[in-house]
Amino acid sequence: MTGLGALTLLGIFVVLMMTGTPIAVALGLAGTAAIWVYDLGIMSVPTGFYTGIAKYPLLAIPVFILAGVIFERAGVAARLVHLASALVGTWRGSLGVVAILVAMVMGGISGSGPADAAAVATVMLPAMTRAGYPPAFSASVIAAAGATAILIPPSVGFIVYSVLVPEASVPALFAGGVIPGILAGVSLIIPAVWLSRRHGFGLDDKTVRPPVWQAFKGAIWGLLAPVIILGGMRSGAFTPTEAAVVAVAYGAFVGMVVYRTMGFRDLYDVLAESAEISAVVLLIIGLASVFGYAGSTLGAFDALAHGILGLNVSPWSVLLLVNLMLLVAGMFLDAVSIYLIMLPLLVPLMRAFQWDPVWFGVMMTMNLAIGQFTPPLAVNLMVTGAVAKVSMESTVRWVLWFVAAMTGALLLVMAIPDLVLWLPRRLGY
Repeated sequence: MTGLGALTLLGIFVVLMMTGTPIAVALGLAGTAAIWVYDLGIMSVPTGFYTGIAKYPLLAIPVFILAGVIFERAGVAARLVHLASALVGTWRGSLGVVAILVAMVMGGISGSGPADAAAVATVMLPAMTRAGYPPAFSASVIAAAGATAILIPPSVGFIVYSVLVPEASVPALFAGGVIPGILAGVSLIIPAVWLSRRHGFGLDDKTVRPPVWQAFKGAIWGLLAPVIILGGMRSGAFTPTEAAVVAVAYGAFVGMVVYRTMGFRDLYDVLAESAEISAVVLLIIGLASVFGYAGSTLGAFDALAHGILGLNVSPWSVLLLVNLMLLVAGMFLDAVSIYLIMLPLLVPLMRAFQWDPVWFGVMMTMNLAIGQFTPPLAVNLMVTGAVAKVSMESTVRWVLWFVAAMTGALLLVMAIPDLVLWLPRRLGY
């Protein structure tokens, strides 16, 4: 029954996806159908849905999403752009570097790639267009930079991964993502500057370089956010879930008291928007739990894992195959969905080859970050393209350079696990 059950489960899921069914619905329907056909207990559907989302670490997801939306509305991104412009200066390609640096800092607040890309695009796209950067190029740079948000802590992706892989704690994953996140950002700066100089982008930038100290004073409240969040967790003052609550309170204080860019009516709109985003994420997690229960009960994931192990190929060959699968999946699905669909298959492989779970999680997340700006269904590129009013087709000639650059950084992380593991070890995780 194992082989037939696996084919039934995966076959229904693939057919539903090909007919355009939303990912959450496809996961839930495929799991429910398999449970019903093989008489696994239909009451396991609501139970599985509830237990899938009733996990304490998952409480951090909607709260971090709320924190990201608050900081976006508070005007933190604009002040960070001002500071980055003061530090980087005005030269050919400088605005591309500014966009990447601001996206990296904002990623340390929101933990969400699309939210990061939207916040930076709103501020940077008009400035880059005035300076002579083609909108399609600007949209590509910001979409790629926004992808670093799921690597640089706090990361929603790492929280989901830690729930599915208990051997990897959230603090260890957060620490492990720091160096790869910086490496990813640096890898994006190289093609951004090279392409700008090769094509003469930024020659029309007449912006006066702002005074560094003045810009720093304006951005200090935004810069302190990642320090408070990560420093509090490192010191043991609060857990990752409590850190999310602290981030919300701090963001509300900055927006309503310090910058005074938000009022109580704006706070209501922020709560409504973040609730909608959070509901979508948690719905996917709940319905994917039904799919996961059906797959594990039928033995589908173990059968696939044993099939791969039975090929008698080297661990490196399997690792490259896994990353290729993740890269292709990332072009079509969001990171949370891929975690929930593929980790039941990948975790047995990880344990069989004795790969470090923290390193594997960061590497997997870095791969999925690339998928966020890789056509044809790149979620970050959809966001920035909508702001820039350009088609995804027009960005392909530019964005592929950034895909190649971050893929190079991914290969380094694959080859040198200490790029991930050094900081967690130093911090005692």
